Amino acid sequence: VHFEGPFISHNRCGAHRPDLLRDPDPALVRKLVDAARGHARMVTLAPELPGGLDSVRMLADLGVIAAVGHTDSDYAKTLEAIEAGATVATHLFNAMPGIQHRAPGPIVALLEDERVTVELINDGIHLHPSVLDLAYGTAGASRVALITDAMGAAGMGDGLYPLGPLQVEVKDGVARLVEGGSIAGSTLTLDVAFRRSVTLNGLSLNQAVESLSAVPARLLGLADTVGSLETGKNADLVVLDSESYQVVAVMRRGAWISGHGTFPAVAAHHAAR
Repeated sequence: VHFEGPFISHNRCGAHRPDLLRDPDPALVRKLVDAARGHARMVTLAPELPGGLDSVRMLADLGVIAAVGHTDSDYAKTLEAIEAGATVATHLFNAMPGIQHRAPGPIVALLEDERVTVELINDGIHLHPSVLDLAYGTAGASRVALITDAMGAAGMGDGLYPLGPLQVEVKDGVARLVEGGSIAGSTLTLDVAFRRSVTLNGLSLNQAVESLSAVPARLLGLADTVGSLETGKNADLVVLDSESYQVVAVMRRGAWISGHGTFPAVAAHHAAR
């Protein structure tokens, strides 16, 4: 479970209902984590809010990832959050202040620290390709986690969809709130993120697979079972053709669930679920 909210900034709430947001009081954060009964893996919060840094420390002590996101934090406060134990940037660049030459903000702080893994949404909507290139050039594939931030319309057509209590309109594959027009997650799937990263951004196959699979698995403490093809790990594979990187087959724990296992010319790569 990743709790992306409610402990986030009103100024950067995106597709979250402002009236449901709360300051990250450590007692309240702990109550939410306990309610997950051991399944809480990550909590995104805005460290500049009252209780933010104390909650980061508490989460780190509990073994739950503290992520900086949906934040109005400045450079200095973000550095404090990292020192307190924050190790992830939730969809870097989105829902946070941009980089200014006299006010670098949270983006620079998160990019420059080797302890931080940065999430990127490579759908061509959330980030310009050159911005993704900048992040990779600074952090490297070993610190980038390619994510989708997808909502329920992923894999579906245009139309109206619910997002919790909010209404979302998907038009030309872009999800936006009906009221206000804010981007409401994405309809991205990871095979598309992979193709864009290789064909548009010029990443090597190994770099794209690392960010798509190995990095998230390691970050979530799952690298013993998923994230790479090694003896003893789950045989979870996504097989792509070698020309356009389209999905041709999927194996889950050693069993083909789509396609089949004989391919004359493929690039076989794996994705951690």
